[in-house]
Amino acid sequence: MAEETREYRTGQGVPLTGEYICQSGEIAKLNENDSFPRCPVTGQETTWKHENEEPSS
Repeated sequence: MAEETREYRTGQGVPLTGEYICQSGEIAKLNENDSFPRCPVTGQETTWKHENEEPSS
């Protein structure tokens, strides 16, 4: 069973240390237990995906 790609919102806790990509395509290195920041491009709340997650096919 393929697991769906997780999206995280600004303010949620970071589950695993790694690189995450926001809706604007910017990559940020975030540490476990940090909170997901606002978009570095727009300054608005956004969603983040872990860079290494592949969309399910």
